[in-house]
Amino acid sequence: MKLQVESEHYLTNFYDTKERFISYWHQINEIINLNPMRVLEIGIGNGFVSGYLKKRGVNIITLDIDRGLNPDIVGSTLDLPFLDNTFDAMACYEVLEHLPYENFKCALAEMFRVSNSYVIISLPDANLGYPVYLPKIDIKKFKIRTMKILIPVPYLRKPIHHFDGEHYWEIGKRGYPLNKIINEIN
Repeated sequence: MKLQVESEHYLTNFYDTKERFISYWHQINEIINLNPMRVLEIGIGNGFVSGYLKKRGVNIITLDIDRGLNPDIVGSTLDLPFLDNTFDAMACYEVLEHLPYENFKCALAEMFRVSNSYVIISLPDANLGYPVYLPKIDIKKFKIRTMKILIPVPYLRKPIHHFDGEHYWEIGKRGYPLNKIINEIN
């Protein structure tokens, strides 16, 4: 497992895509809607989410295994250096797939141990979907907007995930169906 990630990776056009910034909005929105007193973000990435939340007055602590990313605390998701029930919310976005799947339950247990209310995770999903844009009519405002929905496209045969230097596994690939992941979380 690669323990040191080069921080420049997070400051490239390859990394900072439109889709990633849309994801940032969802991550930030999830936390703001919970209105937690204390938050732990595991996996700082480029620091955008925690930086924005700090500016919004959210008491957020960052944790990452990579000292070069300048997290508040250097540590592992598998052994969080906090007492039980320390945080109102835990945020772990696009991190757990960087651990071998055998460590997934241990990481979840640590997050649930340290949180007293909420654990928010985001994981990559390799399932295919066909985007369809439909008109959404707002009669009260006399406006027509576009609504995007995703129609699932089933695989004839689920792809096998091969470690690519970063992801050990992804939802939707052979051996990692969504229901298995949900069962592990439950």
